[in-house]
Amino acid sequence: MTAIRARKQLGQHFLHDPAVIAKIIATIAPQAGERLVEIGGGLGALTFPLLDAAAELTVIELDERLAAALERQAHERGQSLTVHCADALKFDFAALAAPDGTIRVVGNLPYNISTPLLFHLLRQQAAIADMVIMVQKEVARRITARPGGKEYGRLTVMLAAWLDAEPCFDVGPGAFKPAPRVWSTVLRLRPRRNARFAIDDEKQFADLVRRAFSMRRKTLARGLAGIVTREQIAAAGIDPGARPETLAPGQFAMLANIAGAR
Repeated sequence: MTAIRARKQLGQHFLHDPAVIAKIIATIAPQAGERLVEIGGGLGALTFPLLDAAAELTVIELDERLAAALERQAHERGQSLTVHCADALKFDFAALAAPDGTIRVVGNLPYNISTPLLFHLLRQQAAIADMVIMVQKEVARRITARPGGKEYGRLTVMLAAWLDAEPCFDVGPGAFKPAPRVWSTVLRLRPRRNARFAIDDEKQFADLVRRAFSMRRKTLARGLAGIVTREQIAAAGIDPGARPETLAPGQFAMLANIAGAR
């Protein structure tokens, strides 16, 4: 499989460092009987160590060359590997869970689709036990950011409602072929059964957060004009003159709930 070249248009960077691979596998700690789903099997750097530990695995791989090679190698090894040659952005992950169970999602997410893919997975969070994923370090910082910084934004707030995020460790460019220009971070994301704070209408919440951060240089009163009034913002105990990045995630939910009650 090493003769297969990475496709730049698919954002492919193949993991090859044995020490990093071992560390990721230890972080996942796969157990026999679990329903593991890997996004982007690549050359199998994580695929086959996962199979060795868990005995069964499902891989979502967009590149037909890699999908065929993974299936062939698993067959040669006598291992149970299910490969879906499909776009992870459109894939129904929930369909892989047992009626009374969940799946564990793992993988090195392509940099060019990591944010929309996280939102896609978030919409199916009820079927996911946890995710151990590798993303661009900048994306990891945005996911785990605290209010007040430039990295804090829509991704932070939306994921904070439904996921507990834990950065595990960073991975340098040399762990991949070809080497990317940026560092990566392995994250563990644990979906919550209930939202961290009260959300009366999820669409209203999502729309308000999107609107606020699309105008992040404006004050809340100006950026959210027509959705909530200056007086309503103040009544919620929030400064109407504040910038969006200074609010905690739960405060956006408060404003969305007020907007929905109008």
